[in-house]
Amino acid sequence: MNLIKRPRRLRTSQSLRELVKETKLSASDFVKPLFVVNGENIREEIPSMPGNYHLSLDELEKEVKSLMAVGIKAIMLFGLPKTKDAEGSSAWQEDGIVQQALHLLKEKFPDLLLITDLCLCQYTDHGHCGVLKEGKIKNDETLTNLAKIALSHAEAGADMIAPSDMMDGRIAKIRNTLDQNDFKEISIMAYSAKYQSAFYGPFRDAAHSAPGQGDRSTYQMDPANSDEALREIDLDIEEGADIIMVKPALSYLDIIQRAADNYELPLAAYNVSGEYAMVKAAAEKGWIDEKKVALEILTSIKRAGANIIITYWADQAAEWLKE
Repeated sequence: MNLIKRPRRLRTSQSLRELVKETKLSASDFVKPLFVVNGENIREEIPSMPGNYHLSLDELEKEVKSLMAVGIKAIMLFGLPKTKDAEGSSAWQEDGIVQQALHLLKEKFPDLLLITDLCLCQYTDHGHCGVLKEGKIKNDETLTNLAKIALSHAEAGADMIAPSDMMDGRIAKIRNTLDQNDFKEISIMAYSAKYQSAFYGPFRDAAHSAPGQGDRSTYQMDPANSDEALREIDLDIEEGADIIMVKPALSYLDIIQRAADNYELPLAAYNVSGEYAMVKAAAEKGWIDEKKVALEILTSIKRAGANIIITYWADQAAEWLKE
């Protein structure tokens, strides 16, 4: 007698489905990006990223307190400076906005993991992620500036540095600089496979970092390439990265899975602004259920192999998971 195979037996109740669930999300999986600005009493919602804000230091403290209350234990800081120049020099000043935020948060929340995005795009008057001369990004000159920023972040209290610029050799330069200045314990989360993506639009509004001319295709990766991502990851690991990252996440789940299958280091994925904004916009129209779609997206990112998910839904997702 031919017996019917019945995999549905393991789907008969919510309790049973939870018991055999292969991929489980937790608030401890999430890192929340935050945008800090100069001033006081500033909490300005970013129009293209509802639920996310430009925060002055006093409001940043309140935001972090609420994040920790729902179980978020790590944040990634992005700073919007008062002034910009061709070199991006405000990025490594002792009184820079990120440096001020680090001092504050380290004192107020010693158990919070402080990750800083390391790039020049918010700080340069041309909006590129490196030193721009004669219309070209000068890779090796940029490394010097990146190292200055990394050192200033470490001195201000960062626990982890996350270089997002995609310059060749930047991980080695930053690692050497940190080690030589007795910051050997500071870890590096490398944006190893960062693609030249159209999904970054809302972030560039939030960070005021859109390039004034041209695009970033000479340093960020071509979305058509997969093997190249593994080459980039190989180099970052060789140069001293402690965590590797794929960015964006949703259209690059195949890259996340390849990275997870090929490397033993912790793997982060950045669920970027455009992925977030599309769902928000559709939910506002009543076309989709934001909670269900967001949790499905985050589950797919973890299922693909990410250990860490950087997401603008971090606090909302943490709340949803308690329900």
